[in-house]
Amino acid sequence: MVAVAALTEDTAAGAPLAIRGVSHEFDIEGTPLPVLDDIDLDVAPGEFVALLGPSGCGKSTLLRLVAGLEPPRAGRILFDGAPVLGPHPSRVVVFQDPTLYPWRTVEGNVSVGLEARGLLRSQRHRVGDALRLVGLDGFARVYPHQLSGGMAQRAALARALVNDPQLLILDEPLGKLDSLTRLTMQSELVSLWQRKGFTALLVTHDVEEALLLASRVVVLSDRPARIKAEVANDLPYPRHRGDPRLAELRHEVLSLLGLDATW
Repeated sequence: MVAVAALTEDTAAGAPLAIRGVSHEFDIEGTPLPVLDDIDLDVAPGEFVALLGPSGCGKSTLLRLVAGLEPPRAGRILFDGAPVLGPHPSRVVVFQDPTLYPWRTVEGNVSVGLEARGLLRSQRHRVGDALRLVGLDGFARVYPHQLSGGMAQRAALARALVNDPQLLILDEPLGKLDSLTRLTMQSELVSLWQRKGFTALLVTHDVEEALLLASRVVVLSDRPARIKAEVANDLPYPRHRGDPRLAELRHEVLSLLGLDATW
């Protein structure tokens, strides 16, 4: 459950994302392996969209393209009206693994982005702000090996948020957490989104997680991934797992994934 007021258009600090006819493939020993097939998707400023689909269908590949970590083989990706040609601080990825530098403190890890851009001296206060935002302000001098899994992922979120991104790209960021920590972090993610107003694009294998967090769920097909359906979720926040409407939406999404017979 999340006890923060819902995001409104007036407070949105995010920017629009437009994916136009994007197809992609990998070269496997000279043989092309199609991964994405003609993906068209629009994400509004400040919207929270979740991507669901079979394992290996290309969800994470799509996130890499949006992040600018590699170019698509075909099609275009536009962020805030400009072509995505490479990584940029306005688009930040949070991965399943926190990938913190073990030799740096939490504060040192969070400051990496500002340091790389030559902004740390003038904007060091943003490191403390980011740590307070994720509830780690008392752990600045702690090293990664001293953190629990949930705290390490909070540090990874702070490292992303210190750049004040307009788009937060979430690649199964809670996938390796224990169930109780995951529930807490789901609530905290929604709270951060509501407070900061960034646009969010989430990949998850957890249908309930997608419906608790996102305002729209995009269901992808088997590889090469195509958009199979989009499920709008207008439930107000805070959302409750026992809500009958949430159960209906869960069944709808599971049906699209071909798993409704097991539930």
